[in-house]
Amino acid sequence: MDTNTNFTLAIEDLTVSFDGFKAVDALNFYLDKNELHVVIGPNGAGKTTVLDLICGKTKSTEGSIKFLNKELTKMAEHEIVRAGVGRKFQTPSIYENLSVLENLEISYPYGRGVYGSLTFKRNKTVLDKIHEIAKQIMLDDALDTEAGLLSHGQKQWLEIGMLLIQDPQLLMLDEPVAGMSVKEREQTAELLNKISEGRSVLVIEHDMEFVERIADKVTVLHQGKILATGDMETVQNDPKVIEVYLGH
Repeated sequence: MDTNTNFTLAIEDLTVSFDGFKAVDALNFYLDKNELHVVIGPNGAGKTTVLDLICGKTKSTEGSIKFLNKELTKMAEHEIVRAGVGRKFQTPSIYENLSVLENLEISYPYGRGVYGSLTFKRNKTVLDKIHEIAKQIMLDDALDTEAGLLSHGQKQWLEIGMLLIQDPQLLMLDEPVAGMSVKEREQTAELLNKISEGRSVLVIEHDMEFVERIADKVTVLHQGKILATGDMETVQNDPKVIEVYLGH
């Protein structure tokens, strides 16, 4: 069936087994354009594995992952990034000894790989883009600051900025507010709401209060399967969800 055309991401019958254990089990999942979708679930539910499958870090046993109608299961990790999928892991991978500006510059697409950096010139287009992104991630006053000196929350924002500068159509974030202060969480909620205008954002999160503030849609994973999906209120009142989260 071809229901995929309007979705940014369409996952169908996705399964991955590790030594006979199904970490993700016949999963069907759809992500709309401009949708901020949060995946929640107890530890071991398969949440991070789903991100690993989408970005090509883990290969599926069966099923299909279509991103803007391109089949990702056949592509290598770097091809998936180039196609427009950006992913932030739990621990920020920024260059601590470089400035905020240099971190953003290194992430700028075309050319700033190993070869590109030899021919790369800091031109107006690049600088304009860096300033635009820095403003979005609330670091426009910290462009000359060494990244290692930023607060924990600011480091997370910088890493989001390093992905945004590549203009992905799908941005995946794994527990973006872990370890943040209350104020940083609020600012991050605003940031995520902003960046989901014009792209799809998929977030894995444990902090339910935060989920409530950002999610258009919530999916609950349990033992590699979808337990419930819908808006926050629907999901919170679902008897199966209540049992998994509160009942055992």
